[in-house]
Order: sequence, then structure tokens, then C-alpha cells
Amino acid sequence: MKKKTIYDGKILGLSIYELSVNGRKIKREVIEHRGAAAILAFDETGKVLLVKQHRFPHGYVLEIPAGTLEKGEKPLECAMREIQEETGHVAKKMKHFLTYYPSVGYNKEAIHCFVAENVRKISGQALDDDEIMSVVKMDMKKLVNMIKQGKIIDSKTICAVLTFLAKKGKI
Repeated sequence: MKKKTIYDGKILGLSIYELSVNGRKIKREVIEHRGAAAILAFDETGKVLLVKQHRFPHGYVLEIPAGTLEKGEKPLECAMREIQEETGHVAKKMKHFLTYYPSVGYNKEAIHCFVAENVRKISGQALDDDEIMSVVKMDMKKLVNMIKQGKIIDSKTICAVLTFLAKKGKI
């Protein structure tokens, strides 16, 4: 297999791979990404913590807190860091419940989803200069209805919520 790097940016890169599959030579354009951690977090009243974040080119999107893994960072470490940075909340513990690949045909990104219950606020947000977001708390029933109505468009939020409920036997 031969790899040629076309672009190497802050959070992703683009490579062209030349390889052989079943005796056939093929080329694949692949987005290189370290992966991300996402958190389905519940506060002490059972409401889900979401962030309303500006996501160009879609405008403001309602989603669960998440972020890209730093070099050498483990998904759990990333999840713990991101929930505090994006919401000002901390979790005593988080449990991994899902890893999925949002674009398997051309992207190496894996999203590691965690659940955190009884999170508590300890500070304000600590956002990067290019992050524009606010915290929204919502009950699960309303969140599921927004998914059904197509008002939630973020894949990590949809996958995390529906997988969490399915594992609980609620759907």
C-alpha cells in the first residue's frame, strides 16, 4: 500500500492511498482524523446537556458535547476535558457505550460515545477562540421528538441518544 499526503491541517488531513484489493489496484481518497469523543450527559434532574453550536455551513446546530482527540489522548480523557470546556460541568465517572464511524467510505474518524449521569456545574465554559456555543438542557422525550422531526441533524447526537435508549430497552 502506498500513501500520499495531500493536506495536513489542524484537525484533519487528506491522503490518497494506492492499494490492491482482491488483485485489483485501486485508489482511495481518505480523510485522516484522530477521532472524537462525545458525551450524553445528564444533570442531577435527569435533563440532557446539549450545546447549541455554530457549525458552518449549517448555522446553529443542537448537539451533545464533543471534541476531537488531541495527539496521544485517550477517548475518556477527551470526553472528561470536553464536557468541562463546553458546558462547565464535570462528571465523576463516564461509561463508554458506543464507537461508530460516521463516514466509513472515505474517513478514518471514529466517534467514541460516553454516558455521564449526575453531572454538576463547577465553572463557566472554556471555549476555543473559534467556538461559538451555549448550553441547553432538555428532557429526553423532547430530544427524541426533535430527532423524529428532523430538527436534530447531528449524527453523533442521533446515534448516541438512540443507541442509549435501545440499550435501556426503551425503543
